[in-house]
Formats: sequence, structure tokens, C-alpha cells
Amino acid sequence: MSALRISSLDAAQGFDFESRTAQNLEEASTMFVGILGFGTFGQFLAARLVKAGHRVIATSRRDYTREAAAMGVEFFADVDDFCEEHPEVVILSTAILSLEKVLAALPVQRLKRSTLFVDVLSVKEFPKQAMLRMLPADADILCTHPMFGPDSGQGSWSGLNFMYEVARLVPGDAARQQRMQNFIRFFAREGCTMVELGCEEHDRQAASTQFITHTVGRMLGEMKLEPTPIDTRGFQSLLSLVGNTNNDSFDLYYGLFMYNPNATQELERLEHAFDSVKRQLFRRLHAKLRDQLFPSPSAPRPEGTFLEAPAAPPAAPALEPGIGVLPRGSQREAELVSSRSRKRASLENGS
Repeated sequence: MSALRISSLDAAQGFDFESRTAQNLEEASTMFVGILGFGTFGQFLAARLVKAGHRVIATSRRDYTREAAAMGVEFFADVDDFCEEHPEVVILSTAILSLEKVLAALPVQRLKRSTLFVDVLSVKEFPKQAMLRMLPADADILCTHPMFGPDSGQGSWSGLNFMYEVARLVPGDAARQQRMQNFIRFFAREGCTMVELGCEEHDRQAASTQFITHTVGRMLGEMKLEPTPIDTRGFQSLLSLVGNTNNDSFDLYYGLFMYNPNATQELERLEHAFDSVKRQLFRRLHAKLRDQLFPSPSAPRPEGTFLEAPAAPPAAPALEPGIGVLPRGSQREAELVSSRSRKRASLENGS
């Protein structure tokens, strides 16, 4: 029997195989992402994507060449040039108010037919319907809402909510399914809490959470609140809320109102709640004032109150002896008194 000879190369093959497999998996999950709209939020996403090893390009109405280069992103001032790079994923990071205009002007014929479109807008049913209506039928569509931004997500994304709904995925294509999974998995790997939720239900829930948060923050912002040396933690939290909400543009806030059909109802509920609290305050205040102004005869007078005693009623007019007292103010009383007086005078004169 011949001896088994193992070379160092043979011994290393198992480790090399595992290394190559891991490398192949990493390469398979690497995405080529294009960001349409390179404002504050677009740059926020781009920086994290680049850090994770993905290739990112961008385009926008303004020139962000310098900002893009600083984070390793290639910027295209011309949207046609951007599309001709054929990114496999296009993130729509535009303002809510301009989405339809952006989609109408996008030269989709220069993109691959299999492109995955992802929106990151703060309302969901409106962009979902717009993309289904305006994008080619063979394009995949993913609706998402990262429930955080550059302020709340400037550090770790661990535990931050990421909502998503697959609005359209062309069936029968494994590569498309893998790409969809890779994009969703990126946020999961960053530590986000993944919330798969329908767009309509998202808007219903967001109206009573995100919209109310922005509304209260902007109301407090209008009050020009300032920190003081005796701030409580609660007040500091309010100041933080004012800062976070007012850092966003008013167009974003208006979009939350305009394109979420549930926002009007929540605004009315907020108004009713404020009126209810006011009524409770003034009702208790009025009751306290009434108790002081009109105390009960048996109730002790509160210390420190200086209320004048009620004026005594005027005395009834004196009547002559033998004449009964009739109700004051009666015309009949005056007539009877006058008649009796005349009779008595006549008797005295006759005697």
C-alpha cells in the first residue's frame, strides 16, 4: 500500500475554497446604485452605500460634483449621461412635490429594462401609484421609507425602522429576485429593524406619528423657544424636536400633509385635543373664581379673600298704625293707603 502524500497546496485548498466562496458571495451582493436627487438625504444614503462597498453614481438639478467626489461618488450633471451608465438600482430621492415631474422627464429608454426603481419618500401610496403608472411595465419597483434621516441616523442605524413594500417584481428572473434581496439586505446588515408594510397602511400610521411629530415641532418652533439655565430633560427633548423637524424643508412638511389623505383628519384631532385641554383649564379656573365671588352662606370664607358683603335690601316704607303691610311696589297698595287716609281725615273733621 502506497503512503498518502499531502502537499501544502492540497492542505490549503479547503481554506482557499471557503475564501473564494465568500468573495464570490460578496461580489454577487455588491450593487451598482444610481441616486436621482443628490440633496441632503441623497448624500446621506450615498455615504453609507459607498462605505459598504457599493458603486454609486448620482445626478441632480444642482451641481454636486465636489460633494460627490469627496465621498467617492461619480456625479453626472446630465441625466441622460447618468442613465447611460446603466445603474442596476435607481433610488428616487427627490422632493415629494416634484416626483411626478422628475419621472416624466426621466429618459427611461436609456436605462436597462430590468432596472429596479426604489423611492425613499416619506409618504408611500402616492409615489407607489405614480411609479406604477409612469414607469415601464418591465421595471421592478420597491417602495421604502427609512424612518430616520441625517440627524437621527448620523451614527449607527441599529434599531432604526426601515419600512418597505415590493410593489412590483417581474417573476421568473432569479437575478432580479437576488438584486431585490441584496438591496433590502443592505439595510438589514446596517442594523435596521425591517418592517414589511403596505403603503396604504404606512400612510395611515405615519399620519398619527410622523406628521403629528413634524406639526408639533413646527408649532413649537413658531414660539421661538430658547434654552434656559433651569431646563428640564423634557424641555430639552422639546428643543431637540424643534431642531430636528425644522432642519427639514417646509416643502417636505407640506408634502406630508398634501399627499397623505390621513393628515387632515389628524390635524383636526390635534386641534380638538388642544381645545379640550383649554376648556378643562378655563372651566376649573372659572369654578374657582365663582366660589370666591359667590360663596355659599354656610361655606367658610377662604383666607386672604377680601370680598365685600352684599348690600342690604332697602327698608320698606313706614306705614301708619293699623294699616297692614302690602307687597312693596304694588299700585294697589298705594291706592288703599291713600283711601284710608282720606276717610280718617273726614271722620276727624266731622267730630
